[in-house]
Amino acid sequence: MPRDNPALHRSQKAPVATRRRWLIAVAAVVALTASGWGLYAVIEPAFQTRIVITTGADNGIYRGFADHYAPLLKRDGVALDIRSSSGSGENYQRLKDPSSEYQVGFIQSGTTVPQDTDHLETIAAVSYEPIWVFYRDAQTITRLAQLRGKRIGIGVQGSGLLQVSRVLLGYSGITSDNTQLLEMDAPKSWRCLEDGCLDAAFFIGRPDAPMQQMLLNSDLKLMSFAQADALVQKFPSLKKVTFPRASTSIVNDSPQTDVTLLAATALLVARDTLHPALVYLLLDAAKTVHSGEDYFTPLGAFPNLNTDEFPVSNESERYFKSGRPFLQRYLPFWLASFIERRLLILVPFMAVLIGLVQALPRMLESRVKKRFVVWYRELKALEDEIWRTAHPSAQQLSQWRNELESIDAQASQIRVSTRYLQDVYALKQAVSVVRQRISLAAGSDV
Repeated sequence: MPRDNPALHRSQKAPVATRRRWLIAVAAVVALTASGWGLYAVIEPAFQTRIVITTGADNGIYRGFADHYAPLLKRDGVALDIRSSSGSGENYQRLKDPSSEYQVGFIQSGTTVPQDTDHLETIAAVSYEPIWVFYRDAQTITRLAQLRGKRIGIGVQGSGLLQVSRVLLGYSGITSDNTQLLEMDAPKSWRCLEDGCLDAAFFIGRPDAPMQQMLLNSDLKLMSFAQADALVQKFPSLKKVTFPRASTSIVNDSPQTDVTLLAATALLVARDTLHPALVYLLLDAAKTVHSGEDYFTPLGAFPNLNTDEFPVSNESERYFKSGRPFLQRYLPFWLASFIERRLLILVPFMAVLIGLVQALPRMLESRVKKRFVVWYRELKALEDEIWRTAHPSAQQLSQWRNELESIDAQASQIRVSTRYLQDVYALKQAVSVVRQRISLAAGSDV
């Protein structure tokens, strides 16, 4: 209905200002843009099929873990992009950097001081990492303090071993002021021990790793930590474990006694923005790779959540409590992920849609009723003027009749569905009532 209708000269409102229309248009564009961005933010992660993981040395234990994960993830269409590093320390620095591309990595317990601003979460503790101290000495060494004044290999920059070895030596009063602490990697430390340029060296890794096998089958001596209980109390991130007698060789009875070791825990850590579905895939892979028994843990001991280094992922807590989500148990990863992400959109969308469907009839009815209200308002204004005028002039009577005929003509042109025809005739009846009022005011019949 046009705003400049002459029949509405008594109740017609001023047209909407150009500025106001412009503001409404801008608000609509902003709302649409925000909605589009929100939908993209929800949908985009569902199509992620690549995980960038930071591990450790190319032949190290962490790289071995990642190499076992890769084919398991590939079965679900997810590629594991494996990146080497110097070790746990560098992995931590990479993951906490918000501008880096790294999403997941291995971090050794006790090697970092996590901050709330890191935005990192533990997916699972996946394995013990025994700490080995091999040495060359006629004397049996069972305390780190006995290494004072000697040449000791302690790991390399960026590795978790470097941090742990320094802390353990510090508890025993050994520092760079009284002992030669040499930073070098495992292969170099082993060669220096063999060549005699080192007296002792720290190593870390599983007993079945190639480096540990070479060391255990060499002429070097393996230190048993006689003070393990006290060291664990001071350094709670470490655990006391036992390497059983004859574990290297039953035939040769090597070692000839149980050896007490200290062990860090390998943690699978991720940014808190990692897609939940990918967290579940990583947990499945970790369970397959790490659930077996070994010298230090019974069957099924790993993976677990027995760590407080970083906050534990919500998905991990749910996984260890009830397993994978329902859809991911019975559908391929890509399909389950697709459905789950769309449900985040469809559920609130359907709720809004149902509300709109329910409200639409009322909105349409209100719009139709409003068309009649406009004319009723105009009639009421005309009738009020008639009642207020005790002795109308001939010009006023003519004006009233013209206005009334214009309203009657406009009412006859209203196009509505049959269910609203009664409103049309009710309006025409109201026009007749006002026409009678004009006739009474003029002192004559209609």
